[in-house]
Amino acid sequence: MAVVTLFSASGSPGVTVSALGMALAWQRHVMLVDADPTGSSAVLAGYLQGQTVHDRGLLDLAVANRVGNLGAAIATVSMTLPGSNVEFVPGIRSHQQAASMTNLWEPLSGVLRGMEQRGVDVVVDAGRLGLEHSPMPLVRGSDLSLLVLHSDLPAVSGARGWARALREQLAGMGAAHQLGVLLVGPGRPYSAREIRAVLGLPVVAEIPWDPESAEVYHSGQRPKKGFASGPLNRALRATVSSSQGLIANNRQRLGTQRVQEAGQA
Repeated sequence: MAVVTLFSASGSPGVTVSALGMALAWQRHVMLVDADPTGSSAVLAGYLQGQTVHDRGLLDLAVANRVGNLGAAIATVSMTLPGSNVEFVPGIRSHQQAASMTNLWEPLSGVLRGMEQRGVDVVVDAGRLGLEHSPMPLVRGSDLSLLVLHSDLPAVSGARGWARALREQLAGMGAAHQLGVLLVGPGRPYSAREIRAVLGLPVVAEIPWDPESAEVYHSGQRPKKGFASGPLNRALRATVSSSQGLIANNRQRLGTQRVQEAGQA
């Protein structure tokens, strides 16, 4: 079981589409958390086409955290996405509520990691970093944090500073292995190898450039024939598999390392 957080450094590379698509492709019980501080409510307004009332979410968790009831409250603010086993926690309603989240991110990170004990994985949409009240504790505290990135020069240029800063932060925590790239539209024009060389981060998975299929997740468009087995969803399933495999390998490696350190003590 795991916590995977997706985020961007610049532009709009498809963090929400990727996070939602991964959650829907997840084979185990999974919770999707909208932690975007802009308050865009992208899943409610887009994928669900505004047909679901925004009557619960992160703001309720912030209130629960103030009274020491965060762990119990998270189950009461989620809703099941139609036709899936995805439990969705809506985000804030507007950017004006973002300040209320500042003291929530750290304890929420701990609660989300604890969902493993309930047999629940977690996918977090952290939006774009650098915004006021961004959920950095969720990025740092995840089993895997994925920088969602287009393969063009503006995207790579905008990501270099963040990649370096996050690499250094996580290395200082002994967690550099938890950071990677989810590349959207490889070969437009740069390859995964070129991206890795510039950013110093592994490309964990690649998502094809398929704006027509992405509209299903972005704005709730009716899927066309072959959508479920098409390139986008095949890539999303592969991304889930790669992410789970990397997390399992990291945990095994860390477990072996700790055993060795204990033997040397």
